[in-house]
Amino acid sequence: MAACVGASRTSVTEPKPVSRGPNRSQIDENEYSYVEFCRPSFSDHIDEADHDEDEYIVDLWVKMQEEARFDVEQEPILTNYYYNSIWSQGSLESALANHLSMKLSNSSLPSGILFDLFVGVLVGDQEITGAVKDDLRAVKERDPACISYVHCFLNFKGFLACQAHRVAHKLWSQGRKVLALLVQNRVSEVFAVDIHPGAKIGRGILLDHATGVVVGETAVIGNNVSILHNVTLGGTGKMCGDRHPKIGDGVLIGAGTCILGNIRIGDGAKIGAGSVVLKDVPPRTTAVGNPARLIGGKDNPVKLDKIPGLTMDHTSHIREWSDYVI
Repeated sequence: MAACVGASRTSVTEPKPVSRGPNRSQIDENEYSYVEFCRPSFSDHIDEADHDEDEYIVDLWVKMQEEARFDVEQEPILTNYYYNSIWSQGSLESALANHLSMKLSNSSLPSGILFDLFVGVLVGDQEITGAVKDDLRAVKERDPACISYVHCFLNFKGFLACQAHRVAHKLWSQGRKVLALLVQNRVSEVFAVDIHPGAKIGRGILLDHATGVVVGETAVIGNNVSILHNVTLGGTGKMCGDRHPKIGDGVLIGAGTCILGNIRIGDGAKIGAGSVVLKDVPPRTTAVGNPARLIGGKDNPVKLDKIPGLTMDHTSHIREWSDYVI
């Protein structure tokens, strides 16, 4: 996508008809087979979550502009908001930089400074832009509460926190650690999501609700991972060095879960809500409880035939571990 960055983003401007064109503002052991990034390829024996092929062909930026027009038809009071957030921006990168800068700014950290920082990173790194699109698709496909791409883009703090982290991680990788930590702090204050800028996060990520998510410095999260609120990927004490969990592709982590230490959660695994995980979890298995145990036992655990990070299925095999079933 060609990124176009144009002049003032923050002032409320009288909307012009969109048909004239938007103004440009200035300023392992795995048995799964995953394709890199958001769109996985599955073996014949693995049921795939429903996907619409057209969703991967459509230009998401154009689609978001169309969705914004529809929203304004329903709620004209939102015209200026959508104009400044979407229609006046020349690209997805510019719109994201503008929206994040408005969300994260305060009296001593003006939105203009943040915009220049964010747009410089986003326009200069198409890898991040691709990840942003994959995350948008992930939320739209997996979260039934998401009614449109533009709704996710403007209102879902899990999505926004993840994209701010992508910028912070880029700064961290460039040695600009003080600036990266500042972005982390503002994200934590505004979105209640605390991801260390050193953490590595893949594509196609869903942070559902997201409140209380904590991710440590040396954590690694793979592609197509879904994480609910109040999840901690943390250490076990004052250990230095590589001390945080490694989450494989296609993993689903339920709400209120703690995964602690430099352990591995295998591809396609599922962690039940409220679990405390202190040991490795094999691929395609389910771990539940405190301390977490494998459904079926560690010698012969039940193997999942679907990818939980995509299906969002929290309750399959419940009879294998719970005697109390209504």
